[in-house]
Amino acid sequence: MTRVLLVDDQEMIRLGLRTIIDVHPDFAVVGEAGDGFAALAFLRDHDVDLVLMDVRMPGIDGVETTRRIRERIPSEQTRIVVLTTFEHDDTVLAALRAGANGFLGKGVGPAELIASLQEVIGGGGALSAAASAALIGHVTDSPSRVIDADLADRFTALTARERDVVLSIAEGHDNDSIAAELFVSPFTVKTHASRAMAKVGARDRAQLVAYAYRAGLIA
Repeated sequence: MTRVLLVDDQEMIRLGLRTIIDVHPDFAVVGEAGDGFAALAFLRDHDVDLVLMDVRMPGIDGVETTRRIRERIPSEQTRIVVLTTFEHDDTVLAALRAGANGFLGKGVGPAELIASLQEVIGGGGALSAAASAALIGHVTDSPSRVIDADLADRFTALTARERDVVLSIAEGHDNDSIAAELFVSPFTVKTHASRAMAKVGARDRAQLVAYAYRAGLIA
């Protein structure tokens, strides 16, 4: 059972998330926090597998809260998914650099939310289409692009199907949509993604997308 902490300053948002998450047999909401300080206090006294984090909150925001969590709790112990209405490139990058394992918009549907949380708790990462576009948009807007030869060499170890999966992930597609496009099962997509991450040394899907761009895999 995956223990989930909801962090959002709006009670109605927390109620909606709890309603979606608690009906799934693999997840249980074990706590709620209305701001970053309350979240940090809860984590000092409780074991949590997954934190679903808002960005804009009173006190300290979700990015700073994520950074402080990571100072004490490694990603292997507690996964963090940022859930927000602000899918801008600076917000996405700040959250990922602070140690978040995923970034989703609050407009995500219940099925996609659960699928994304399962992906993250399984060791992967989750990026909404808008967040993925923001991430790629940030790096493509750089005044000069230099291909990282070491990363490019790592990507040569990928199979053709693994490369297809990486490109689809970069476009913001989830496992189900990639599976339908490639005529394979979602489990097979997850396996290809995990192998690709292992081969290039990416900790999650967000880093995999960034590495793919730096390696020249993404135009």
